[in-house]
Amino acid sequence: MSGLVATPPDKPAFRARLRALRRQLAARNPDAAEQAAAVLPLEKMPAFACVSGYRALGAELDPLPICRRLKATGAHFALPVALGRQSPLEFRAWEEGDPLVDDALGVPAPGPSARVLHPDVVITPLLAFDRRGGRLGQGGGHYDRSIANLRALKPVFVLGLAYAGQELPGIPMEPHDQRLDAILTETGYIEVG
Repeated sequence: MSGLVATPPDKPAFRARLRALRRQLAARNPDAAEQAAAVLPLEKMPAFACVSGYRALGAELDPLPICRRLKATGAHFALPVALGRQSPLEFRAWEEGDPLVDDALGVPAPGPSARVLHPDVVITPLLAFDRRGGRLGQGGGHYDRSIANLRALKPVFVLGLAYAGQELPGIPMEPHDQRLDAILTETGYIEVG
C-alpha cells in the first residue's frame, strides 16, 4: 500500500483508510478466501487438535474455507466470543450449522452452553500486516489479550489471514502486541522468521 508505511498518530483515520482498502480488495477478488485455502501448505502447520477461526465481518477475508480444510484433518473447530469490551476472547466449540448468538460486541458467536476450547492454531483477521509478523487489528486489543493468555498456557500458532494488498513495509509493535507466526493471503503463505 504505497504511502502507508507505519501507523500514524491518527490511528482511527488510518484504520478507516485500511478498511476502505480492504473493501476495494474484496470487491476485486470475491474468490480470495477459496484461493487462500488452496495455497495453505498443511505441511508447514504445527501439530494441532483445535483451530479457531472467526466470523468474517464486512470485507474481512472469510476463514471458513481454510477452517474446513484444517477440520478435515480431524481438528476441533472453535469461534471466538467477546465477553466484554476489555476482556480477552473466549474460544468456544462450533460446528457449521450450529446456532449463533450475538456476543458482547454484537458478533455472531457460539452461545454460553458451547464447550470452551483452547486452540492450538488461531486464525486472525487484520487490517494490515508486515513480514515480521506485525499485525494491525481493529484497535480493541481483543486478539492480543487472548493470544497472550493462550500462549501462557501452551504453544499457539497464530495465522494472520489477509488480502495480499494489505501488506505494509512495517507496523510499529508495542510490548503487548502479539506477533503472527505466519500470514496467509490469496497469493501465498508467508512464514515469519
